[in-house]
Amino acid sequence: MIGPLLQGVLLGLLLSACTPRVEVVVPDKPITVNLNVKVDHEIRVRVDRELEKLFEQEQELF
Repeated sequence: MIGPLLQGVLLGLLLSACTPRVEVVVPDKPITVNLNVKVDHEIRVRVDRELEKLFEQEQELF
């Protein structure tokens, strides 16, 4: 009877020793977000409009 009791205690100790630990740590440096975004939408619209005007003026180009 001591054998199963001792096994239960040892099993309990082993399981409690393996509990995961979670820590929330504040970083030393501030968080930076790099927003290097290239915006060329306006340029493309201008070129498209100029091409449309060119094709309207000279329809025999192609």
